[in-house]
Amino acid sequence: MAALHIVGIGNTLLGDDGVGPRVIDMLAPHLADNPDVALVDGGTLGFALTGWLEDADCLIVVDAAKHGREPGELAVFEDEAMDAFVCRRGRSVHEVGLADALDMARLGGRLPARRILIGIEPETVDWGDQLSAPVAAAAEQAVAIILEHAEQPGTRPAGRTDSPGTEAIA
Repeated sequence: MAALHIVGIGNTLLGDDGVGPRVIDMLAPHLADNPDVALVDGGTLGFALTGWLEDADCLIVVDAAKHGREPGELAVFEDEAMDAFVCRRGRSVHEVGLADALDMARLGGRLPARRILIGIEPETVDWGDQLSAPVAAAAEQAVAIILEHAEQPGTRPAGRTDSPGTEAIA
């Protein structure tokens, strides 16, 4: 099984909510043939993601995430900061499913050692199959961060500081 699992979460029929799967599509030409990397279109799955989480040494999740910044702004949450972010009050349906899947992996003693959430602040979550301009630009940034990480799996994503929590990029 691949050591690095990259999961894009979101509904591609709800505008910016679909940024996670769109990032997976953008990564495919770069990483699809890499046997150490699994690209997963997580769509709106919840518990079904558990197997993908448990089989990863390093997990990167990309999702539209309201974190109080400007539309299209990225925030990177690592390890315990990721866990805390997806378990906070007022979370989205995706974060609830992801939090549950992480809890199941934790209970089974198979939580990935490295966990990274790239949260992109949405501008529009409404019927439509296109990303807004700021979120489309952020998707390009997310791809660059992930490709850097995939090339050097032991390094931190671009823009990350050594302190726990988040680092805004953009």
